[in-house]
Amino acid sequence: MITDPTGVSSDTRERTVHSGTVPSEAAAGSRTPTAAEPPRAAQQLRTRRTHSPLDPRPSIPLTLVTGLVLVYTLLPLGWLVINATKDQEDLLGSFGLWFGKDFQLWDNISRTLAYDDGAFVRWTLNTLMYVAAGAGGATLLAVLGGYALAVYEFPGRRAVFAVVIGAVAIPGTALAVPTFLMFSGMGLANTPWAVIIPSLISPFGLYLMWVFTAEAVPSELLEAARIDGAGELRIFFRIALPLLMPGTVTVLLFSMVATWNNYFLPLIMIKDPDWYPLALGLNAWSAQARTAGGEPVFDLIITGSLLTIVPIVCVFLLLQRYWQSGLAAGSVKD
Repeated sequence: MITDPTGVSSDTRERTVHSGTVPSEAAAGSRTPTAAEPPRAAQQLRTRRTHSPLDPRPSIPLTLVTGLVLVYTLLPLGWLVINATKDQEDLLGSFGLWFGKDFQLWDNISRTLAYDDGAFVRWTLNTLMYVAAGAGGATLLAVLGGYALAVYEFPGRRAVFAVVIGAVAIPGTALAVPTFLMFSGMGLANTPWAVIIPSLISPFGLYLMWVFTAEAVPSELLEAARIDGAGELRIFFRIALPLLMPGTVTVLLFSMVATWNNYFLPLIMIKDPDWYPLALGLNAWSAQARTAGGEPVFDLIITGSLLTIVPIVCVFLLLQRYWQSGLAAGSVKD
């Protein structure tokens, strides 16, 4: 007895043909679906989208929370940009989140730069000096110290690690009074050095470079360079430093933002307005505008605040690829 691929024997098929009946393939459950009748499994796959960890199902509550956080973050920036385009009258008499009658941004910028004998320009140069010396020096020391702590073995290494972690946990305000007394005794108060020298110490930057160096610089690569006769300085500048560039840029950005926005340290260290940074200078204008009989320059204060954040935004946009790769270092281990 021979059976066909459908499972029906030839004898049975002959009997059914002579009797005038056709075997029902539906009864056998093996009917081939036509183009008009796609399989049920295909219909389910077509109507139901699968979600994997790489393509998760969108969460409505998470989307709403993200939107609220985004609005909360961008609302002050939008308010600042809008009000920087208004004159004094529109600033005090119009809705804060909409533009005034006239677009006064360029006029406000020119008046801000020229007001008080160009004080804003002088404060900008002071801030750039503090950032170049303080943030640049802090980054250099963090790179050198982090590399040394990660690569070399020496007695007291664990003690240094404990000191660095403890320094990260101590807030800067707790050291403000001792720092002021120390610099006053040295005769450095009311000078730029009173702002630059404390800015050189960055425990967080040192710790970050320590961890980054341990992950980014293979010890086998350094040993191979030593076997080839390279000195330690040549190994650092020619081999290690290019590998440390993402972490270096990350520490530099953190130090730049901290020094650029530094307000409390210059407030207690500097009394001469000629050495004010931007944050302290704008606060002085604000105090003047709120004083009875003082000139109301709120439009200049807002415009100056907008100009203050422009350099930081530009630096982040230019260095963001290094910054992002530096933050991701060590997230994946072999």
